[in-house]
Amino acid sequence: MKRLLILALLGLSSFAPAKAETVTLYTEDYPPFSYREGKELKGASVDQVEAVMTAAGIDHKVEMMPWTRAYALAQTTAMTCVFTTAHSQQRDALFKWVEPLLLDQNILITKSGSGVSANNIEDARRYTVGTHRGDYTETLLKEKGFTRIDVASDFNASLRKLLNGRIDMMPISESFYEKLKKEQPLEKVALLSSQPLGIACEKNFPPDLLVKMQDALSKMIADGTQRAIFQKYGLHPTY
Repeated sequence: MKRLLILALLGLSSFAPAKAETVTLYTEDYPPFSYREGKELKGASVDQVEAVMTAAGIDHKVEMMPWTRAYALAQTTAMTCVFTTAHSQQRDALFKWVEPLLLDQNILITKSGSGVSANNIEDARRYTVGTHRGDYTETLLKEKGFTRIDVASDFNASLRKLLNGRIDMMPISESFYEKLKKEQPLEKVALLSSQPLGIACEKNFPPDLLVKMQDALSKMIADGTQRAIFQKYGLHPTY
């Protein structure tokens, strides 16, 4: 009798619903898109990702870490994504994409009064340009013929070097620059690139979850939620 009861329970367990897996989304410290305020993660991209995952009904968690590690984990670990990730040709096949969290131009900036001047990319190649390790702009600068590239640990380290005169220029999102120039003595030098930025998920990420996430983001864009989030953080994209 006891054996029959155990078999019956085992049979019932096979019909029990499987527990939904948690999606882990990694990001870096890159204000105003993602940053830590006390124990809370905030930012224009963090708010969008939280809203997307909630609307899609997907169990998730968001973690902050250095970009190089976050980017590597999202390529090698199931049920993981990384944001805010520039969707370049080189990265296209490495991930499954949910986008755009932002459509942006990347520009080269310098410290005001530095004397650095460049009308185009060819002129800019004469200078030392800083970026942070693992960021897509490191590859982009090399592709565009820059040879004097200073690689720092993160975005803030590059910004400190720029303000202290240790590098001549650095790339930055134009929408973030419009906010940052109100706080720091910075000026635009030249356009570097244009690209969409989004959520990049491990290439075997479940297609059904990807569709739900993209649908949720598309609705946020259509109903004005995305623009309201940008405005909350002082960002004013031109599109």
